[in-house]
Amino acid sequence: MYYYANFDYADDGITVTFRDIPEAITCGDNEEDAITMAENCLLTAVEIYFEQEWQFPLPNKPKKGEKAIYLPDSVYSKILLHNAMLEKKVSNVALARAMNTTPAEVQRIVNIRHKTKIDTIGKALNAIGFQLQMSI
Repeated sequence: MYYYANFDYADDGITVTFRDIPEAITCGDNEEDAITMAENCLLTAVEIYFEQEWQFPLPNKPKKGEKAIYLPDSVYSKILLHNAMLEKKVSNVALARAMNTTPAEVQRIVNIRHKTKIDTIGKALNAIGFQLQMSI
């Protein structure tokens, strides 16, 4: 999955901003550094939105001049789960009950830094009335 960023070039480096996530701002010394920083910034923004229990914006189509910044599919699927939980007002404890597991396990499932099988995320979504779909 990709989110699209604007790269603003200046003499002292590159400032990166995301149209979809206005709080996510970073910079780099050169383009390679700016891309790496943007990927890290995007992950940090996801963590902040999760902590604040805010819906995470889904990506819009790119505009001319924007660069694609990679967000791992595993993280994107957790964003979908997070947003679905907020939409249905489902807590980690309620999801654990629906999945017949522990709240600690659900905490790992929704943690973007924890590796979770896509099947598990699909089961979590299914437990609250959603179906994970993939396409190319």
